[in-house]
Amino acid sequence: MSPTITRAWPTLAIPLGVALGLGAFTFGYAEGTSYLGNAPETCANCHIMNEQYAGWVKGSHKAVATCNDCHTPHDFAGKYATKARNGFNHSKAFTLQDFHEPIQIKARNAAILQQSCLHCHGDLVRELVAGSTTAADAPRCGHCHSDVGHGPAQ
Repeated sequence: MSPTITRAWPTLAIPLGVALGLGAFTFGYAEGTSYLGNAPETCANCHIMNEQYAGWVKGSHKAVATCNDCHTPHDFAGKYATKARNGFNHSKAFTLQDFHEPIQIKARNAAILQQSCLHCHGDLVRELVAGSTTAADAPRCGHCHSDVGHGPAQ
């Protein structure tokens, strides 16, 4: 090896090792592997979701849908891409304490939720949402049915 590469190696390896080590520790501490599955209890790993989880337990969808059924796309790649994106964003927001409380759904995730509603209930509401499911002023299931998936926790 050339002397330049020999001297540069520790300069690159140390920060990379620290980053990988911190990432692995954080993933383990946050029970990261639990987020790869479908258990609704996983969503309550973080205290900010306790109210949503308690509402789901008492809600009308508990017997038929988990968190992922409504909050992730129904295809394999879309589901895990959404889980990865949301996991990163949630980790960053909770670490930096930079999130709105009570927690609010973002536009991208609201669109996924809308598609999930239509996935299961499309035949029932086809006429209501016909041709307008992507328009800004389109009827949104969650507008009138905001407590369906997360019924009252009390």
